[in-house]
Amino acid sequence: MNTNCTSEARLIQPGLAGSNPGKTRRQGIGARFRVGGLKMAWFWLAWLMPGMGLEARELFVGPNGRDVNPGTREQPLTSLEAARDQLREAGAGKHTITLLPGTYPRTASFTLDQRDSGLTVMGEPGARLLGGQVVTGWKPATDPRLPEAARGKVMQVRLACDLGKLNRRGFGVNSSPAPLELLVEGDPQTLARWPNGEQFSTLAAGSEGKFGVRVEAQRLARWARADDLWVHGYWTYDWADTCEKVAAIDLTAQTLATVPPHGAYGYKAGQRFYAFNLIEELDVPGEYWLDRKTATLYAWLPGPGETVISTLETPLITIANARNLTLERLILAGSRGDGIQITGGSNVTVAGCTVRGLGGSGMGINGGQNHRVLSCDLWQLGESGVSVSGGTRATLEAGGHVVENCDIHHHSRLCRTYRPAIGIHGVGNKALHNRLHDGPHNAILMGGNDHEVAFNEIHRVCTQTGDAGAIYMGRNLTMRGTVIRHNYFHDIGPTLAAKDGFVDVMAVYLDDCFCGTTITGNIFDRAGRAAMIGGGRDNTIENNLFIDCRPAIHVDARGTGWASFWFDGRDPFLMNGLKEVPYDQPLYATRYPHLANILKDEPAKAKYNRLAKNVIVGTAKAIDWLDGLNEKTVETVGNTVVKDAAAASLNRKTFAVEVPGFPAIPFSRIGLYQDHYRPQPH
Repeated sequence: MNTNCTSEARLIQPGLAGSNPGKTRRQGIGARFRVGGLKMAWFWLAWLMPGMGLEARELFVGPNGRDVNPGTREQPLTSLEAARDQLREAGAGKHTITLLPGTYPRTASFTLDQRDSGLTVMGEPGARLLGGQVVTGWKPATDPRLPEAARGKVMQVRLACDLGKLNRRGFGVNSSPAPLELLVEGDPQTLARWPNGEQFSTLAAGSEGKFGVRVEAQRLARWARADDLWVHGYWTYDWADTCEKVAAIDLTAQTLATVPPHGAYGYKAGQRFYAFNLIEELDVPGEYWLDRKTATLYAWLPGPGETVISTLETPLITIANARNLTLERLILAGSRGDGIQITGGSNVTVAGCTVRGLGGSGMGINGGQNHRVLSCDLWQLGESGVSVSGGTRATLEAGGHVVENCDIHHHSRLCRTYRPAIGIHGVGNKALHNRLHDGPHNAILMGGNDHEVAFNEIHRVCTQTGDAGAIYMGRNLTMRGTVIRHNYFHDIGPTLAAKDGFVDVMAVYLDDCFCGTTITGNIFDRAGRAAMIGGGRDNTIENNLFIDCRPAIHVDARGTGWASFWFDGRDPFLMNGLKEVPYDQPLYATRYPHLANILKDEPAKAKYNRLAKNVIVGTAKAIDWLDGLNEKTVETVGNTVVKDAAAASLNRKTFAVEVPGFPAIPFSRIGLYQDHYRPQPH
């Protein structure tokens, strides 16, 4: 598919203003050589010892280079592919491709594979891979469909490129690629909508295929004449959103009918939605609309600056089955698709990179071993931040993937639920020292065994959703062994008004009989219903500090109550999960002692949970017991409840408390840290 995009005026490919042309070096990478002849000694050594490789070479790529150049700094190549192919011909080695400052528009993914093992691709300050095109040539818009208040303020430009299309997106929907978007100075703009900003309207009535709206008659009449109207909403539950195309508007009944399948669960009165893709609602700065019939883009630009149209629908970079490969200090931006996709291989490192303004997800790791995402900044993403999957559940072999020291925020722009800042699946993967914030739903979504989540700061997440968790795991009896320790959760919960003063958001949510998780040494500060055991077994909540949480801990035995259908044969979902792994064989039985005989051990009951040595400050209800559970049926040891911070001698700068026997939480080590790629944590 052709993703080149042009306007009535010429397109420009600028470097970034103020970029530093100085050369950045990664420490310890070893000697590098300019392009030249082979050293005879190295040649014979490589011939005698296969796999040692030839001499290390460095090629430079510049926005104004030529692929016939030798690839020096003074005479760089112009494409990553040309540099890659030359280094493949040179043979294995610790080669380097260095991108000089500037913008590199991409019309296809930059692909790397096992032939590129050992390679480092690094960017000097301002080196940007752009999955779109810079557009100029804006002129005042005169379209009569524009609202009166916007006339004279909206600009337009004609495009000549693949405009893409809007697709159904959201909960349970495979929503790639994203539609074309407009970015100004790197910030995605808003497809014209009603109500404006982050506001919602509510459904007046609901059924399977249509819903009533509270919209004044004149506005609704304008919508009825609109071309390609869409709606986005939390149609039935506050944890499931979708975008739906409107098929018809009944002005008399004031209802909207949508194209099947009518949302994930149908439509329910009182739920939230907004309408979008309406030139008739382009009425505030930062909104835009694309007329696909005339290829005309309309925008109320928020101010001067670079304007970019996203075009690329595939990942900016793909890596398959490579070993010991590094991506370093690259900027990836302005694409409809994902940033980086890594499949198979081992020891691939993505370090010090910036990923922003994408319609898809930031990075995905699928399979392989010991890949690492280190000190990267990811924000303004249409879907998830970083997703990792590795390891083998049947053998409990660890994947060893690590996401560390990353700042991930303002993700889930286009799909609001179950697109986390970090997704972790498989066995033995880690999220360490990250700062995860400002997301509408999960910060971390996990499944699998033996993961570690430690030293992360997590705040302002689950801001638009209900029945949600900043860290969420659910519906499995065999996914055990995960440890959540020394994290700082604060200000968790919706910006929406709580119903009856009750906020249905958790910091750590072990939903629907999830088992075998340890929650220890964390700080929960204004974190909603902070730690929830939702009917599971073998979970431990120990040595945590809870401050102003409502309640601090929730424990229920739903398997004996409303969720008994998973255990009495009506719904086989949980029992089918047992069949996915050798849960009753020695490997699992040794690692998780209570699992092998679970079917003979009253599986519906919430057994073997432990609440111990927690300090709970300033809450009206410390532990919320449900389904007949209490201190006699759940191991509850040495928890301390104090009325307020003064009574606990709580130091809110260090989060130390003077409670006998409570181990100090290493608060100073939580969150981002300074390293070679992040000299100034922010």
